[in-house]
Amino acid sequence: MPRPGLPKLIATDLDGTLVRTDETVSAYTHEVLDRVRAAGIPVVGATGRGPRLAELTRNDIRAADFLVMAGGGRVVDQTDPAGPVVLRDERLPGATLTELLRLLEAEVGPLTVMVEAMDAPGSPLWGDFDATWPYQDRFEARPRIDCLAGDVIKAFARTPDHDVDTLLETARRIVPAELASITQAGLGFIEICPPGVDKATGLAVVAQTLGVDPAEVLVFGDMPNDLPMFEWAGWARVAVSNAHPTVRRAADEVTLRNDDDGVAVYLDRLLSR
Repeated sequence: MPRPGLPKLIATDLDGTLVRTDETVSAYTHEVLDRVRAAGIPVVGATGRGPRLAELTRNDIRAADFLVMAGGGRVVDQTDPAGPVVLRDERLPGATLTELLRLLEAEVGPLTVMVEAMDAPGSPLWGDFDATWPYQDRFEARPRIDCLAGDVIKAFARTPDHDVDTLLETARRIVPAELASITQAGLGFIEICPPGVDKATGLAVVAQTLGVDPAEVLVFGDMPNDLPMFEWAGWARVAVSNAHPTVRRAADEVTLRNDDDGVAVYLDRLLSR
């Protein structure tokens, strides 16, 4: 259960948690987050979005002092007046990704694979065309051999023969943790990140920078890629009511849906009590 008083750091997932289904963030949510910062509590946006979507991310969580992006692989300090400072930048070697895909496809059959290789604003994903991918305007079809020729920020994979949670369970069983960290964020694809990369290890970089103990951190989320920071944070773990069942089970409390500004409602009450 949450402690009395206020946390010393607040981190929230974006898509499905802070951001509504129509891909907007309400004026009310922005106002509440501004009040959080005015109360002296740093705000962190913790997202699976890669650095190529930094501008969109900053617009969705304007109050953020720090961004934990790419599922924890990129951490950015936004408090420096001179401009954003990258505190963490992890990559997955193409050769490692080639090997783990070989292991996985030997078990589940052919996979649709896309990689996030570039961090320039608006850069596309590369890989296999998949009609289920929701962001076709930022995708470029390329042969796998080209996609795996260099380091990647992370990769996405799916097969129509396996539910995403089943594929995730299988991938975690087959792929050694020292090769990659694997999760899913609600897009129907598993996400393959560098080893040791998740939202908890990314958020830990922020906490260490600020001198904040995990026990003083409040987090919000909705999908399995939020579970590591739920396990790491100790002040409170709050799920939106539209969250994945595993996230609801891991939460101390459940707030309203993202479409009902659940994060802002919770924080508004917290600041007012």
